[in-house]
Order: sequence, then structure tokens, then C-alpha cells
Amino acid sequence: MTEQELAAAACAGDEEAFFSFLSVHKRKLYGIAYSYMHNESDALDMLQEGAYKGWLKCHTLKDPAAMLPWLIRILIRCCIEEIRRRKRRPPIVMEQAYRNSPEMVSVAKLDMEHALNRLKPKYRHVIILRYYNDMTIPEIAKALGEGRRNSEDVAASRFETASRQNKLRR
Repeated sequence: MTEQELAAAACAGDEEAFFSFLSVHKRKLYGIAYSYMHNESDALDMLQEGAYKGWLKCHTLKDPAAMLPWLIRILIRCCIEEIRRRKRRPPIVMEQAYRNSPEMVSVAKLDMEHALNRLKPKYRHVIILRYYNDMTIPEIAKALGEGRRNSEDVAASRFETASRQNKLRR
């Protein structure tokens, strides 16, 4: 089956087709989750949560051709919700010990994470999808689903603004 056929079958309630569709795109979806969560197990948890929410609402999707951007949007929202949840609750002692353990991290990676954390979320999302996941501006526009006719222009504008802000802060 082609991707389009898998998406259409999944929207019609075919569980096997839904999981086949996920399997085709598992690397891309995992990469997006990992770029938000910075941890393999958390990324896998968010992937599972996104797949669950996607399956529950799959029947409401009007255009099966838009299934991948729709799933990406769900996944991003799951990651953002989890990050917000973690900010609200106090860390567990085990998590603190784990975070303080020595880990080999490159200076460039730390600089990039620091630069991303300084950006507003609407700009950060575009940069993460563009550079961490090699998505094009039209793909980013669909994934972020601004709901506007000119969403591609909005995505391009946010990308330019985020790039400019990072150059000024160096």
C-alpha cells in the first residue's frame, strides 16, 4: 500500500494501516520528539503518547493526505505539554542525581541548546524542525498548521527572524 492508501485506511479505522503508516515515518517522528525532549526514553514516551492521541482522533481527519503533518503537530503538542508539566512539578531526587552525573557533551551542542532556549517558542519550533529534522519551509508550515492561507510565509518569516536573532546574540 502507498502512504496515501495507508492514511486513508487508517482514517477509516484500520488499526494495522495506522501502525504501518507510523512505521514508515518512525525515524522522522522520533527525531522530532528527541529534538524537543533531549532524551531517548522521553522521546519514545512522547512518540507513544502522540501515536495514541493520533489513533483516537484519526477518524476526525478530513484529508488523509495531511496525516503526517497532523501527526507531527500532535507530537509537538505532546512534547510541549510534557515540558510544561515538568516545569510545574519539583524534581525527584533521582532525577537530580542523574542530571548531575558527568556526561560528555560538546560545547557546540551546549551553545546550540542555549541559543534555542533564548528564542520564543514560535521561533524555536521552526528552527528545530528545519535544522534538527531537515524539513522544508512548506513542510514546516503544514506541520505547525497555522491555519492561515499564507502559513508558508509565516513559517519563512519566523525562520528568518529566529536566524537573525541568533546571529545578533553571538
